[in-house]
Amino acid sequence: MASLLHDDVLDNAATRRGKRALNIEVGNKLAILAGDFLLARASVTLASLRDADVIMLLSTVIEHLVTGEVMQMTARQEELLSFDHYSRKTHFKTASLIAKSCKAVALLGGAQPDVAEQAYQYGRHLGLAFQYVDDVLDFTGNALSLGKPSLSDLRSGIATGPVLFAAAESPALRTMIARRFKDPGDVEQALLWVQNSTGVQQTRELAATHAQLAREAVAQLPPAGCDHALAARGALEELTHIVLKRTK
Repeated sequence: MASLLHDDVLDNAATRRGKRALNIEVGNKLAILAGDFLLARASVTLASLRDADVIMLLSTVIEHLVTGEVMQMTARQEELLSFDHYSRKTHFKTASLIAKSCKAVALLGGAQPDVAEQAYQYGRHLGLAFQYVDDVLDFTGNALSLGKPSLSDLRSGIATGPVLFAAAESPALRTMIARRFKDPGDVEQALLWVQNSTGVQQTRELAATHAQLAREAVAQLPPAGCDHALAARGALEELTHIVLKRTK
């Protein structure tokens, strides 16, 4: 929640999940302070666990969130066109939080290192699948279902999976990516090229690949020892399907 409040300030967002963003309601200063407060409360709660490994693990999430945001804001032209750069940024901004949270739960439950690693891989691939679908919805959803304006990434000068895949089919799109869609008509033309390409479909397929890898990580966990554990495992698998089917 803290990171979302800060993100809305950085992006000058007007809405969040269909409601006026806090920075619009109370201004940037108070919105930033609210994010800082939530981060402080989360840190206190984390410290109360009194588990040094888990505290260190989840503390790096903050570092990764900042790293991902800096990568996005300072990317050079060649990085804007790099799918590897896009994937690493996606890991830092989204997947790391879910991956390390899953691993933390395993460690707190007394799991062996190899089991904790499978929990991490589950969260990482689930997080990547979630974000790749989010990038698709920016092109296929509408403001009502998304709770925010569509094409928000394009308008912010950000090239996500559908755009990068489309650029392989329409090389002229690379010039727009390099200038962050700043010229008049860039956003509209980029949208047309994406719509006439396989960019959205390829991004959906990439999300499905990571969802499958998340399911494989669940399958490699030790056998469930009780009905509750079996039901929880089923829920983990169901999440990998939900992230692919969501429309908001």
